[in-house]
Amino acid sequence: MAPSNTTYGLWQKLPHNIVGQAAFSVGMCLRVPYFCSVLPRVRRLEPGRCEVTAPTWWGIRNHLGTFHAIAACNLAEVAMGMLAEATVPPSHRWIPKEMTVRYIAKATTSLTAVAELPSIPNFDAIDGADLVVPVSITDRAGVEVVHADITVWLSRAASGDTSVAPHT
Repeated sequence: MAPSNTTYGLWQKLPHNIVGQAAFSVGMCLRVPYFCSVLPRVRRLEPGRCEVTAPTWWGIRNHLGTFHAIAACNLAEVAMGMLAEATVPPSHRWIPKEMTVRYIAKATTSLTAVAELPSIPNFDAIDGADLVVPVSITDRAGVEVVHADITVWLSRAASGDTSVAPHT
């Protein structure tokens, strides 16, 4: 069962094409301005999975001319955050707690981040638990250049509070 929260509900209402993706991504960046730094575009969003792309542009390049490591972390957090928005039901809150990152190869092209859970948790049984969200970031050739495991803390929303935790 898909959660009914504002973010995922908006995604479902928009057309499933480049226009809908762009409109959703702009709205996401207005809500979480720091995400704008990587010019993300959400390509796919469903409970348990999110796919986001980011172009290579001068604002994310490091001194080597490659995708900056921290920009890649930001892209991973976009994918994880949108996955959480589409997966965590309104009865619960989530907040990022920890990120472990492996920089595997230089990234010289645009990137795609895929956050995907092996299975969706039984939220009815959760009242304070860690959930590790794996995020694979690949280059245009499909080579994984960065891998992040982002731990989020899940807890029940306070009575009457169905908002999700603010993004970091």
